[in-house]
Order: sequence, then C-alpha cells, then structure tokens
Amino acid sequence: MLQLNFIRENKDTVLAGLRKRHFANAEAVVEQVLTLDQQRRDTQRELDDVLAQSNAKASQIGALMKAGNKAEADAAKAETAVLKTRSKDLADALRQLEADLQTVLVTIPNIPHSSVPEGRTADDNEVVLEHGEKPTLHESAQPHWELIKKYDIIDFELGVKISGAGFPVYKGKGARIQRALINFFLDEALNAGFTEVQPPIVVNEDSGFGTGQLPDKEGQMYFITEEKLYLIPTAEVPITNMYRDVILPENQLPVKNVGYTPCFRREAGSWGAHVRGLNRLHQFDKVEIVRIEKPENSYAALDEMSLHVQSLLQKLELPYRVLRLCGGDMGFTSALTYDMEVWSAAQQRWLEVSSVSNFETYQANRLKLRSKVEGKMQLLHTLNGSALALPRILASILENNQTPEGIRIPAVLVPYCGFDVIS
Repeated sequence: MLQLNFIRENKDTVLAGLRKRHFANAEAVVEQVLTLDQQRRDTQRELDDVLAQSNAKASQIGALMKAGNKAEADAAKAETAVLKTRSKDLADALRQLEADLQTVLVTIPNIPHSSVPEGRTADDNEVVLEHGEKPTLHESAQPHWELIKKYDIIDFELGVKISGAGFPVYKGKGARIQRALINFFLDEALNAGFTEVQPPIVVNEDSGFGTGQLPDKEGQMYFITEEKLYLIPTAEVPITNMYRDVILPENQLPVKNVGYTPCFRREAGSWGAHVRGLNRLHQFDKVEIVRIEKPENSYAALDEMSLHVQSLLQKLELPYRVLRLCGGDMGFTSALTYDMEVWSAAQQRWLEVSSVSNFETYQANRLKLRSKVEGKMQLLHTLNGSALALPRILASILENNQTPEGIRIPAVLVPYCGFDVIS
C-alpha cells in the first residue's frame, strides 16, 4: 500500500506511475484519496481542539466549585456536555473517514520503478537477455503430456479421480525427480546464504492483506470457509508475514529466507492448448526466496536474486530468457519484476518459471515491517522470487532432453535422483 504522505507530496509521480500501469481512473482515485485525507486531517484538528476545550472546561469547573461559584460551574458543565457530544460526533466522523480512505488506498497498485518499460500486455515486455541454445529434437519427439504417459511418471486421470482437474499424481521416477528438484533448489539457496523455513500452507486474512493478495486476488485463492483460512498461492505469503508487525534491528538485516511449499491456485478462466499437461495446475510445488532489505540495498538484492535463479537454469542446462515486465503486465504490488522463461522444445514456446520482484515499501507498509536506523523508524523493502516453480521446469526437462532411447536427466540432478535416464 502506498504511503499517504508519499501520495500527498508526490502527486505527479504517483499519477505518472499509475498511467504507466494503465490504471483506470487514476486522476479521480488520487483526487479522492487527497480529498479524504484533507477531510480526515481537518476533522482530527477540530477534534483535538474540542478535546482541549473540554479539558480546559473540566479544570475550570473544579476551580469554580472550589471557589463556591456554583452558577458559573453549572454553566461550564452545560458547555462541557455540548463539547462531549461534539467530540463524539467528530470521533465517529474521523473513524468513517479513515475507513473510507483505507478502502480507496488498497485499490491503488504500487508505483513502477523508473526502469519499467511502457506497455499494456505481455507482448510489450522487454527481453533483457537470452541464454543457451534451443535444442533440436528428433523427428518423433513429443510434448511432455505425451511423454508422461509413455513413461508412466505422472497420472492426470488419477488426479481427476482423487481431486479434480489440475491435481496430478506423480509416480515412480516422476515423483523422484520432483523430490530431486526441490532438494536441489533448497541446497542451492542454502549455499547462497538463505535460511530455510517451513511455513504453514494456510494463512489468515491478515496475512493475505499483508502481502497484497487480498483484496486483489480472492478469486484465485482457495478458501476454507469455516476457519476463514486461505490455501497459499505462493510461499511468499507466509514467509513474508513472519515479519508482520515486526521492528527488525538494523544488525539483523538483510533477512534471507527460502522455503518449499505446495501452492494452490484456482486459475479461474484459464483454458486452451497453452494450459495442457504441466503448463498450468491447481496444485504445484515451488521453492521461494524472500529478502527483506534496507531501501538503499534492495535493487542490488534484486539483481542478486535474478542471478541466483539464472544460475539454477544454467545448471539444469535449460535455455532461458529474462524479461523486464512492462507497466501493464506487472503484478499489483510490484515496483519492478523480472520474469524468467525456459524454452519448451516440443511446444516451441517460452514458459514462465520464475518471477523475481522488488515491492519496495508497498508490502512493508501493509505489514508494518520497519527498522530503526540511526534512531529513525523507516519502512523496509521486501523482495521475493520463485527459485523455482517445478511444473514447467519439469515439462522443459522432459521435452528438451528426450531421445529415442529415453529422457536424459541433467547431470546436476543425477545425484539427487539416483538415476540418469527415464526409459
């Protein structure tokens, strides 16, 4: 959530950022915020003045009673009663204005970093770099949804029987390579200085609000009605919320956490050939990295996180590219996002496998996540990234490494898998 004083003091910057995002009715929404804020501050000043008058009258009444001036004391009491009524009305009005202001503020997305390119859709994203050579497959090569049937390593029909579409069952070497990828990603993060955590996979509404999933993405999250809990769409939510309402000592910064969790997304409205097989699921595994940084260090940290994810893709021998997302394609809470996409040789298209984002103070403001630096309290910057999401990584490994004799396992995974080929 944007800070009120930032909007108040940087109206033109905020409007320019919202226009870059193609945020509808930016001018009207910002004016509404500023108007409500002015009304709130005026009401607060009037309330403070009335309370001061009421306190002064209370002291005056005591002095008058002590001096035996009952008539004047009674008159002062009558004035005090009027002031108390007025102060109650003002306090009620102030609470309503604060609620109205909050309602509008949470609808405003983060302001894009200056490096974010113009654009409305994914077609306008900027390709930062491309790495590796796209493999040439043999004539009888198949997409991964055919390969998993051929080698009996993932069963979508069984998942439909147990749960429904989008909940696959991994079997045999399919299950083992899943576990291998998770352990490989976790070990690489630990080697990069991250601390492993294992968070809950359900969160409450406060946690969903803290990282910005609520009230923006209710329709994409699974909700447990009786307990009023949400299944997590990403480990970003519980890991970042570990620091909600926390004041971190400066000597504990930066915070670097990594966690593996299953993730759950309804993916409402998704259809078509591009969602076949592992391309889009309702439940999937992901390793997430989360950092909390001083503001002046956060963009260097973002670059480090991007390089970390790229190193995983390089070790898996997967061709990939890095995109800087345009204003119209960015997530609601992000100030700058890099997407990593791997080449799917049988599908002949790029598949997104990671988003690495800097949220600056947007999440921290909601979370009340701060640090005292040189005696002054300041909001911190939060960052996170997929390192990595498994389904499309596995899809690309299967497709890119298929041969007439079987599917070759990337060398870095062999010690984790215990086998070097699926045949």
